[in-house]
Amino acid sequence: MDRLPFTDTHVHFYDRREPALTYSWLEPEAEDPELGDYSAIKATRYAAEDFVSETRFQNVERVIHMQAAIGTADPVEETRWLQAASERVGVPHGIVAYADLTAADLRATLDRHLAFPAVRGIRDFRYDDYLTDPAWEAGFGLLGELGLVCCDDPAIEQAHEVRRIADAHPGTTFCLDHAYFPHQRDDEYFAAWSAAVRTAAAAPSTVIKISGLGQIDHTWTVESLRRWVLTCIEAFGVDRTFFGTNWPVDRLFSSYGDVLDAYADLISEFTPDEQAAMFSGNARRVFRV
Repeated sequence: MDRLPFTDTHVHFYDRREPALTYSWLEPEAEDPELGDYSAIKATRYAAEDFVSETRFQNVERVIHMQAAIGTADPVEETRWLQAASERVGVPHGIVAYADLTAADLRATLDRHLAFPAVRGIRDFRYDDYLTDPAWEAGFGLLGELGLVCCDDPAIEQAHEVRRIADAHPGTTFCLDHAYFPHQRDDEYFAAWSAAVRTAAAAPSTVIKISGLGQIDHTWTVESLRRWVLTCIEAFGVDRTFFGTNWPVDRLFSSYGDVLDAYADLISEFTPDEQAAMFSGNARRVFRV
């Protein structure tokens, strides 16, 4: 079927044969209670070439890679590997790398990442009280000074901190991953999640990435996704919303084309220009790709 050009803002590539890279989440003993048994994606490799082959009929226009090497001693090694793929294959077009925003040597690490032209953002993957840590906030502010997006996955209980930090540092784009990651699907949780989404959206420098919804809703349908997706768009508007797939993780629950078809269905009532913005234009602007 004809499909709008798509910018995928959340993909993961890996090659466990790379000696400088560690993927702790792909080790045989690694578990995730929300994903369930994800042995099917614990392959030796899912590299840029594999993604291009899998998605070649899906009109994917641009690709943003999200940090996948977890546990690697030097996070710049993943950036080096991804930049080589970009130059070899043309994918990814943008890289969101890892850095510890509280580290004393943060600026040096960011400068090393920025030596690679595809770097567009940073993810500091953690689940502690980082949003109340002055060192983390200082690192967040530094990202904006360097033109880097902060991709993050805060808890909904932290929405007021998200807004406070975003308001205090309007020069840093604060990207909320996975539709502000709703971890449950019941009505009571939806009400709490919706309030958190609106609180975070009140800061103009926040944007939302709708991705990874299959991680909790394993048997999702267009209808089961509808209220979560449309609430994000209602809160953030059509200019601060875009999509990603969380590939290949969400391959556990559907095909790539199924995800894009669902997104297209869910925004079909918007104008053609608004659909194009959410499918690609907004992401290309935010990540400069």
